[in-house]
Amino acid sequence: MTRSEALDKLSSIGQEHVLKYFDELDEGGQQALLTQIEETDFSVLSHIKEAGSGSGRGEFSPLAAMQRDEIIRREKEFHDAGCDVIKAGKTAALLLAGGMGTRLGSDNPKGMYDIGLTKPVYIFQRIVENLLDVVRETDTWIRLFVMTSEKNHQATVDFFEEKDYFGYRRDRVVFFKQDMAPACDYNGKLYMEAKDRISTSPNGNAGWYSSMVRAGLDKILTDEGIEWIDVFAVDNVLQRICDPCFVGATALAGVSVGAKVVKKAAPDEAVGVMCLEDGRPSIVEYYELSKEMMEAKDANGDPAYNFGVILNYLFHAPELAAVTEDAMPLHVVEKKIPYIDDAANLVKPDKPNGYKFEQLVLDMIHQLDSCLPYEVIREHEFAPIKNPTGKDSVESARELCKADGIEL
Repeated sequence: MTRSEALDKLSSIGQEHVLKYFDELDEGGQQALLTQIEETDFSVLSHIKEAGSGSGRGEFSPLAAMQRDEIIRREKEFHDAGCDVIKAGKTAALLLAGGMGTRLGSDNPKGMYDIGLTKPVYIFQRIVENLLDVVRETDTWIRLFVMTSEKNHQATVDFFEEKDYFGYRRDRVVFFKQDMAPACDYNGKLYMEAKDRISTSPNGNAGWYSSMVRAGLDKILTDEGIEWIDVFAVDNVLQRICDPCFVGATALAGVSVGAKVVKKAAPDEAVGVMCLEDGRPSIVEYYELSKEMMEAKDANGDPAYNFGVILNYLFHAPELAAVTEDAMPLHVVEKKIPYIDDAANLVKPDKPNGYKFEQLVLDMIHQLDSCLPYEVIREHEFAPIKNPTGKDSVESARELCKADGIEL
């Protein structure tokens, strides 16, 4: 893209200020900015009018989970079926690893954070070790996709190289970057985070599939006959990945997606809950649960909305092609966005100052026909790390790991 072409694209949307410092940049900076302008989809900016307008959700109804008693009763059946799927090479894992460790006081990718007490134990290491358990059990090297972001891609790749992939076969690991979306102020004016760079952020946790396709990685799914993709977040250091019982239960149920869930600690716990929305699978956020929904009971007298998601989903790959970006709503989210001011000084705001644009996995699930919520034991599979101390923290994750016999 030339400067003239970039100016034409920006002028059509009233964003000419993006080129304000263009003549001050060296050749590398100019080219980087032109490339970003060429590759960025600015159409998301037209959605700022939807900010604060609500999600326009449909009618919620309960979706029953497969609970532990049934899972234990059918454990061998599920385990054997899952092992068959895995050994046939039909299962892949996809790690959502685009986040940074900022809230933990680190400038590195979140997965590089060391939770060890007597020796280094990195979040990435815990994830890989969990997957290696299944590799050893099934004698099958599962394809591992790692989705990074523009901000942490090279550091993540270098870290895996430095640590020799924590014992995983490097030829079975593929890194790719998540697509980014521009960020703007409340009037829709694009923020610049540097003279040669528009402020951007990852396009939401549903962006993994479209980012895979744009990176050409859907060809791997086809060529290798992969039918199931276990998608999971980097911050849960206890989660089991592609475990045979979950794979087997989901495959035997004939559903479009399986979702690991845990029994809620309280009716108002701040977790999303699997449900039906207008008869299709979905997730109702904790703040959307009405008093009536929190008090609703199932046929056994238990809470009807009783199982929270932990962001571990097993998607049936052949059905994903029907899940298009255009069919999913775009969420306009108020955020704190670093930017350069009129004097080109970097400003890090202490309160929200604009909008980011995201597509969420709940909307992706809602495009599919069926879902199996699959109960796991919180203490054994849910140790999220979001804060340095307190709830869902490095401290709490360490205690859960130690209770599970993991040496730190």
